[in-house]
Amino acid sequence: MQSKLFFLLFSLILVSCDSKSVFDEYETIPDVWNKDKNISFNVSPPDSINAYNLFVNLRNTTDYKYSNLFLIVEMNFPHGKNIVDTLEYKMAKPNGAFLGTGLSSVKENKLWYKEGVVFNEKGDYTVNIKHAMRENGEVNGIANLEGITDIGFRIEKTK
Repeated sequence: MQSKLFFLLFSLILVSCDSKSVFDEYETIPDVWNKDKNISFNVSPPDSINAYNLFVNLRNTTDYKYSNLFLIVEMNFPHGKNIVDTLEYKMAKPNGAFLGTGLSSVKENKLWYKEGVVFNEKGDYTVNIKHAMRENGEVNGIANLEGITDIGFRIEKTK
């Protein structure tokens, strides 16, 4: 009985600490992230009136070799419209120390994607994320990116 009460109390604390979250899902990357692999999230926004902030979340290990990360994020709207953005995120300080939170060799990063988005089309949206990393001076992308363990997508209330 005590363990059930503890679990219930712990769950309530976690939920209450994250009252802004509307959607928060992750997909695990096994071993390496292939440049052709889209990570997809199907999102059903709660309404078509309020504004929301959108984030790409990711976890990386010390196997990640770069100080930045390029992503291509595509949002497909319910009625056929789509928006594609190429984004660059700083992943490490100039001294090589990784940004993000976490005390172990895994760092978690919450990266801004879009601010104040109103989902004005009713229905399901799809968000596709893939990496666009290249070595300096190279035309072809890095086929298999190491050190990224999880990719997530998050929607938060703005208020």
